[in-house]
Amino acid sequence: MDLKKVLPFFSYVFHPIFISVYGTFFYFLVSQMYVYNTLFYMILLQVSILTVLLPLSLYYLFLSIGLVTSFTEANLKERKVPIMIQAVLFFMLIKFSNSFDTIPELYYFFLGGFFSSILAFIAVVVKFKASLHMIAVCSLATFIYALSIHLQIPLINSIAFMIVMIGFVASSRLYMKSHTPIELVIGSCIGIISQVSFWYFWL
Repeated sequence: MDLKKVLPFFSYVFHPIFISVYGTFFYFLVSQMYVYNTLFYMILLQVSILTVLLPLSLYYLFLSIGLVTSFTEANLKERKVPIMIQAVLFFMLIKFSNSFDTIPELYYFFLGGFFSSILAFIAVVVKFKASLHMIAVCSLATFIYALSIHLQIPLINSIAFMIVMIGFVASSRLYMKSHTPIELVIGSCIGIISQVSFWYFWL
C-alpha cells in the first residue's frame, strides 16, 4: 500500500469541523455519563448542529458563491469568514446552552475551541496561515490527556493513538502542500495552549 496515497484521508477524518463531535462522544464514553441517554443525545445533537451541520451548510453556500474553493484547502483570504463563523458558533454553544452546567469538562473544551478560533483569526489578520487541522487534532489530543488526569483513568492507548494521528495529520498536510513545517508547529501550539489554558479551572 502506498502510504502517500492514504495520507489525504487523515485531512478529511480529522477536519476541524468534526473534532467537537469526537471530543463530546469520547467524553461520554470514558466518563460513563452516556448512561444518561437524554443528556447524551441532547448535547450531541447541539454540538453536531452547531459545529458540523451548520458549518457544512455554510461551506456549500460559500462554495457556490466562490468565497471558498476547497473543503481542506484555504488561502488566507478564504479563511477569515469561516474562522469568524466558527468562533461565533463556539460562543453560541458555550453561552446559550444550559447542557454544560453539570459538565465543566465539555464547557472548557469548547471554550478552548473558541479561544483557538480567536488565535487562528489573529494569525490570519497578521498574514500567517496557522494549520487549522493541527489546531484541531492537538486540541483533541490535549483534551483526552486532560480527561485521563481529571477522571484518573489510564487512557494510555487513546493518548498513544492521538499522538500517532497527530503525526499522520501533519504528514498529510505536508504531502498535500497545504502548509509549511512552521505553520504546522504554530497550529499545534495554538491547539495545545487553547486547552491547557483552562486546565486550572477544571482539573
